[in-house]
Amino acid sequence: MAAEAREAVFGFLSGLHPAPPAHISQNLVLLVSELVTNALRHAGGVTVLRLTADRRCLEVAVADPSPAHPQDRTPDLTGRGGGFGWPMVRRLARTVEVSPRPDGGKVVSATLVR
Repeated sequence: MAAEAREAVFGFLSGLHPAPPAHISQNLVLLVSELVTNALRHAGGVTVLRLTADRRCLEVAVADPSPAHPQDRTPDLTGRGGGFGWPMVRRLARTVEVSPRPDGGKVVSATLVR
């Protein structure tokens, strides 16, 4: 699913004119990959992946069935337990929001300056 999400980002980016700078495109791919992986690993799956753009921003929104908000964890320096993704998402994105859904799940949205 994360690989499919990255492919969706590449298709989305290819349709943007003007194209965002390379580092912004790379950050969007990384954000989508991390948010989708987190939803799969910690929240029971992805119910919606939405990518939008305007003249100033790019936005990704990932919905999942869990109401639990992402949590900071102590990073596992052995590489087995994770803990790096959520801080990275917050560092890369201009804004990050977690919103409840009427079905009991949540949406995690992140924006990047275009």
